[in-house]
Amino acid sequence: MTGTTLITADREPIRVAIADDQALVRAGLRMVLEAEPDIDVVGEASDGHEAIELVRGRRVDVVLMDVRMPRVDGIAATASIVSGPQAPRVLILTTFDLDEHAFAAIRAGASGFMLKDARPADLLAAIRAVHAGDAALAPRITRRMLELFGQEVPARAPEPSEDALSLTPREREVLTAIGEGLSNAEIAARQFVAESTVKTHVGRLLTKLDARDRVHLVIYAYEHGLLARKGRPDAD
Repeated sequence: MTGTTLITADREPIRVAIADDQALVRAGLRMVLEAEPDIDVVGEASDGHEAIELVRGRRVDVVLMDVRMPRVDGIAATASIVSGPQAPRVLILTTFDLDEHAFAAIRAGASGFMLKDARPADLLAAIRAVHAGDAALAPRITRRMLELFGQEVPARAPEPSEDALSLTPREREVLTAIGEGLSNAEIAARQFVAESTVKTHVGRLLTKLDARDRVHLVIYAYEHGLLARKGRPDAD
């Protein structure tokens, strides 16, 4: 048995669209993706406008989205795409790992963040994770994202919403750990529970907070005052 993903009769391939203004980048991505039996490339776009139209015209599961493109950039395209019915997941591709524009696209609704020089295996894993409803963000990227968000929100956090107040103490602990960039395995080790238990808590958090995925749990927690603002003089 090899490491190749097998497609069963009841599981369709992941339908992926590629949005990038560089034809060579699109060609390279297509070559990597089409080698996988569980992934179909269903279209390409050279800018955000074309990406929006592409998604409207056919069923797409995951969009690989460049950020800096002509006419309509990846941030605006992401916001438009995820606001539609049965919206696909958006995975941001960028050249720089501290690109504020890429973080803005995540805030606009993207479910992950990958560097263009990532290994093909890592990109494929990210596509599959995003398609499954998880997030594709390294812990250091999560922490950097929070730093940037922290510059834009008031020093004193707003009152938690009713949804946030409905969380159990353990769910709050899990949410805080997610905000710190910990993986499910790391959260399980910290709390001395099984990883499957953590997955259950994450699923409940997604439902209670109406969050699309793990990335948006982080954003929700920060914007609703559930994460401590480390280093702030007036933090509670």
